[in-house]
Amino acid sequence: MDRGFYSQENINALLKNHLKFLVSVKMSLTFVRKELDAIYDGFRSFEHYSEKYELYARTVRTTWHYASKRPYKGDALTQSRRMYIHFYYNIDRAAEDEKAFDRKLITCVVIGSGKRLPEHEKQYQTYFETKTTPKRGTKVTVKEEAVNKAKRYFGYFALMTNETMGAIAALELYRNKDVVEKAFGNLKERLNMRRTLVSSEQSLDGKLFVEFVALIYLSYIKKQMQDTDLLKKYTLQSVLDQLDVIEYFEAPGKEPRIGELLSKQKEIYGKLGVTPPTSL
Repeated sequence: MDRGFYSQENINALLKNHLKFLVSVKMSLTFVRKELDAIYDGFRSFEHYSEKYELYARTVRTTWHYASKRPYKGDALTQSRRMYIHFYYNIDRAAEDEKAFDRKLITCVVIGSGKRLPEHEKQYQTYFETKTTPKRGTKVTVKEEAVNKAKRYFGYFALMTNETMGAIAALELYRNKDVVEKAFGNLKERLNMRRTLVSSEQSLDGKLFVEFVALIYLSYIKKQMQDTDLLKKYTLQSVLDQLDVIEYFEAPGKEPRIGELLSKQKEIYGKLGVTPPTSL
């Protein structure tokens, strides 16, 4: 689940119904930062590095303070529940976060000319000190401690779950939700299901069945492309285009024949785990 789903009420509701979940949580949350601070110094060590995903990953076991109202007794049930937080650090993401943050600070420097912008007032108060004198005018000083505190968590992101699993397994599971989201998009756009365009319930059932089978194929192809790094070279559409040009010949009284396969087409079939077509 995305970060927008996270709230104490939602997590308690999932626990109340004994559901397993994996949800992204904001790094600004106090309890999340507290758990990261405990392992921060040794986080970016070689043993925690994933070459496949080019990031560092660690898991922390923590306690969730579960609370549920009991209307029939008029009180609240409180319990401690086991929870896991998976932390990740990406160097490239940290660099992008820092550049974006520095650009924001540069934008705020306009306060030096006395032109305070209302939309930047929070940044002024958090990261700058201003002094104004009749002779020297307005002098702006950066609060280095506040800036360093903000940059401390750049490049980090976290997933929280109540199920036991490794940090990399959790990351893969979370990223697979993108396949599901894209699948619904494929149904509407690529498989032309935005409108059903049928005149009977029987036709609708048949179309839904065909669309469902097609979606299974598309989802499988997308998943294989992710697992075998094909997405670094192709998009889903470009893979289909590469295979679509393979020629198929039929002649009366003769066996069907497949045209010559290029090496990159054979590579795609291999990555997808599919045996390349051959002439009969």
